[in-house]
Amino acid sequence: MKNIELLVLDMAGTTIDEDNVVYKTLTEAVNSHGYSVSLEKVLSSCAGMEKLEAITSLLKEINGNEEDATVIFENFSEKLKEAYRNLDVKPINGTENFLLTMKAQNKKVVLNTGYTSEIAHQLLDKLQWKENIHFDALITADDVSESRPSPEMINLAMKKFNIMEPEKVLKAGDSVIDIEEGKNAGCGLTIAVLSGAQNRTELEKAKPDYILNTISEAEHIL
Repeated sequence: MKNIELLVLDMAGTTIDEDNVVYKTLTEAVNSHGYSVSLEKVLSSCAGMEKLEAITSLLKEINGNEEDATVIFENFSEKLKEAYRNLDVKPINGTENFLLTMKAQNKKVVLNTGYTSEIAHQLLDKLQWKENIHFDALITADDVSESRPSPEMINLAMKKFNIMEPEKVLKAGDSVIDIEEGKNAGCGLTIAVLSGAQNRTELEKAKPDYILNTISEAEHIL
């Protein structure tokens, strides 16, 4: 198996179980602005994307007014902060041990997300996951100028840890856009997981190297 030195792992749906609250909240924010979209449509169209971009793209698809995107995004951000304040957030089964095992093997673990830094930190605080214990760095949509499927977040992760060869990087996520991000960065391994937003049929479209139930199953591959 490839000599993987860096794991870039998506957060919600890949390492963290937050019951799809982000997409439920996004659906609610769009619909409270006079639209009518289903959660299934939002999961299929928006999973893994930076959220303002996701809303804009969704409005385009449903022939909505793209100018509504900013107001809907602001409403969504406020609703999400409130939802997370009250939500019981937990790691996806086996994830915490997996992270600690990877760290013990001297692999670098970077969490990356289409969320803002504020929301990402809110999640990590709830889990009580600490930098240098559970992970080595957090990279959010706020840290880059181009969001997924651009490889910018992965490139930044590689730069942080002085890893020059993308084939030494594993990218894992629960959406097609995560896998596209990994492939655009030239990652040595791309892993899709079934613990989050999208199902096997959708994930297969991106042709990941593996589709696993949860990220902890990757331990056997590594």
